[in-house]
This record gives sequence, C-alpha cells and structure tokens, in this order.
Amino acid sequence: MRIPTRIARGFVAAAVAATLVAAPVQGAPLPENFNFFSGIPSELTNPNGSLPGTNDYSCKPSASHPNPVILVHGTGGGGQTNWGAYAPLLKNNGYCVFSFTYGALPGAPWPVNQIGGTRPLAVSAGHLKSFVDRVLGATGARKVDLVGHSQGTIMPSYYMKVLGGAGKVGRHVSLAPLWRGTGADPGAAVSMFVRGLKLPDPFVPVFESIGDMLPGSRYLETVWSGGTPYVPGVEYTNISTRYDEAVLPYTSGQVEGPPGTTVNNIVVQDTCAQDFSDHMAIAGSRRAAYFVLNALDPQRPRPVPCYPVPPFTGA
Repeated sequence: MRIPTRIARGFVAAAVAATLVAAPVQGAPLPENFNFFSGIPSELTNPNGSLPGTNDYSCKPSASHPNPVILVHGTGGGGQTNWGAYAPLLKNNGYCVFSFTYGALPGAPWPVNQIGGTRPLAVSAGHLKSFVDRVLGATGARKVDLVGHSQGTIMPSYYMKVLGGAGKVGRHVSLAPLWRGTGADPGAAVSMFVRGLKLPDPFVPVFESIGDMLPGSRYLETVWSGGTPYVPGVEYTNISTRYDEAVLPYTSGQVEGPPGTTVNNIVVQDTCAQDFSDHMAIAGSRRAAYFVLNALDPQRPRPVPCYPVPPFTGA
C-alpha cells in the first residue's frame, strides 16, 4: 500500500520532533542534589563507575578555573558514594572534576572495593599521588585543587609533605578536617598504650586507617613535622561544624597557619545558627558547598545561604 506523501511527511516530522525531545541538550546543567547520600544510587546503577560530570579525561581547564578539582572521600566512602552533591555542582560551575576510590581492600569484589579509606593513610597517599599525576597528564594543568572530606582532608598532607606533591596542589579545601586527629584525650591514650606495647602500625584490623587518625599516632607525627600540617605555597580552607560526632573535638580541624601560609578557618554555625550539619551532612549541604565554591574561586565570591540544615543528609 502506498502512503500518501502528505501523511509520510507528517510521520517524518513527528519522528524528528520526537528525536529532538528525547535527545539530551548538549551543555545542559547537570541536576544538583544536595544530600550526602545522593551519590549512592549512581554506584548501585553504575558499579565501579563515575558520577556524571566527573573523570572526563578530555576536559581542558578554562582560564578562569585552571586547576582540575579532585574530590577525596572520607573513611568508608568512595568516588561516587561520597560526592553526589559536589560532582554536578562543580561541573556546572565550569570545573574539570575528578573523583576516585582510594584505600580499599586490595582484590576485593564489588561493592567492597568501593568502601574506601580502609588502608593506612601513607598507602592511600600513594594512591592519591598516582591519581594526581594521571589527571595532570591528561588535562595539561600544572596543579590540581583538592576538596576532601574527613580522612580525605588529612591523608593528602602525607602526599604533599612526604611524596613530593606540594608543588602540584594549589588549593586544599577541607570538609570536617581533623588536623590534630580525632578522639581527644581518650584517642591519645590509645595511641600511647599501643606505642608502649611496641606494636607496629597498623594495629587496627580491616579499617587500618583508624589508628593513623588518633592523636599521638606516628602518622600524625610525620604530618606535623616542622610544627605544622601545612606546606608552603598551598592555600587552605577548613570548614568545620560544632555538631561533628566523628571529629572530636571539632576544633581539631581549625588550625591556624604559620606566617606566609594562607589558611581560612570556617565554622558553619558562626554565620548561621540554623545549620545543624554533622559529620556527614557537611558534605551534603548546599550551604557548605557554597563555602567550597568561594574557597576554590575567591575572586568571584557568591553569597552563602543560611537556612535550616538537618544532620545526616544535609538536605
């Protein structure tokens, strides 16, 4: 049966229209979801993959944002699960964004291989070194900026101080940092007891990284060599919350820098009493994220919103 020309043209027009509607708009902003747990669905639907907007090795940094941003997760986190709130935000703001899972149990199957931050921090710093070199080689950039959460704030210091990474980092932005470790006096007592027994590091099974983060650990002694955890030439921003239940006390992350080092210390409640972020929520709230944007691009600051931020999710 021959289809009349007029009807055939109608079918073609409809098909073209349907294709245009279904096709993604190139350059359209990625959907932003400010919730600490918003990266988990991506890991479940794309195991061992990358969050939308991250790990595009063809990305070339712009003149306004010359440093690629590497997201460094916390203990038990992963390249997707920790950063659902940050990957689309940074990509939408013109950054080349990269994320990876470090310090997972070697040889473990999925999903265990995406539970990161379990190895000694010096081992994980070697993973960071390899990843930074890969990002710099692909993008042609001279330096990266780091955005870390929890363990991902203190681990890079070993990379910069011991593994030669200081000259490859421009800005280090920390969410829930723990420069002095966590656990206060009880944590220090554990470190002293273990060292008195002359036990080698790591002395905690499975989550070997935990011992490194206690006050008085050998790892922290190395990071604090010279009297400061910072390195010259890197700009630091520390973003803490008074309601942090994992970094104890929260002031462990509020460390002034030596002369000549730029350090900006922020406690989110100082400018917004409605912010009830805890250790997880601070990596999921829009409010903390805008502090991060301003730290990465201080030449173009934007207002940081104040609104009720719940614990756990930050949403």
